[in-house]
Amino acid sequence: MAKREFLMRNEKKTAAIYARVSTDRQKVDMQLNELRQFAARSGWSIYEEFIDQNYSGGNTKRPAFTAMMDAARKRKFDLLLVWKLDRLSRSLKDLIVTLDELGSCGIDFVSYDNNLDTSTPTGKLVFQIVGAVAEFEKEIIRERVVAGLATARNKGKRLGRPPISKYVYDQALKMRSEGLSYRNIGKALGIDEGTIRKRARKEWRAVNPENGNINA
Repeated sequence: MAKREFLMRNEKKTAAIYARVSTDRQKVDMQLNELRQFAARSGWSIYEEFIDQNYSGGNTKRPAFTAMMDAARKRKFDLLLVWKLDRLSRSLKDLIVTLDELGSCGIDFVSYDNNLDTSTPTGKLVFQIVGAVAEFEKEIIRERVVAGLATARNKGKRLGRPPISKYVYDQALKMRSEGLSYRNIGKALGIDEGTIRKRARKEWRAVNPENGNINA
């Protein structure tokens, strides 16, 4: 669908605007101005502008993004409007999950610069293609991981986390007796806290075979 057609749909809807920039030096003014004008031309009222300043798009742990999704689940607006897809997320997986959840809430999604509108047949098709590509990519990665693990096993390589030495474990026990948490012990010794817990449970069961539980 051409952008001119995209702009001519004067439907009475309530839109939420989401904008994001990664650094303090970047400004959201251009994004917001374009999206406000676009919403006005389309006859949409603006419910709220959700802005994440100085947040990466690599994950969804962003305050404005979280607030926007909460509002979407409550059906506070009819559609979500963004400047580009990467403003919503730079992770294809997170993008697909987010758009799928918006769709399940009955919220349309419009990416202005990408000319994507999930309320149209073309937009729905593009979204389905993107989702299929993401699923294909995930399956390829899974197959490569499985093949890599099989090759490593055939070569006799040990898989998983390396065991911790007796000296390191003794240091961990000493720090535990002094009241430190497993998390802080792991940070101090540079090892995963789960590794310490697993070793502690294993040795506890060895000396307490009738009571396999340990209050760790």
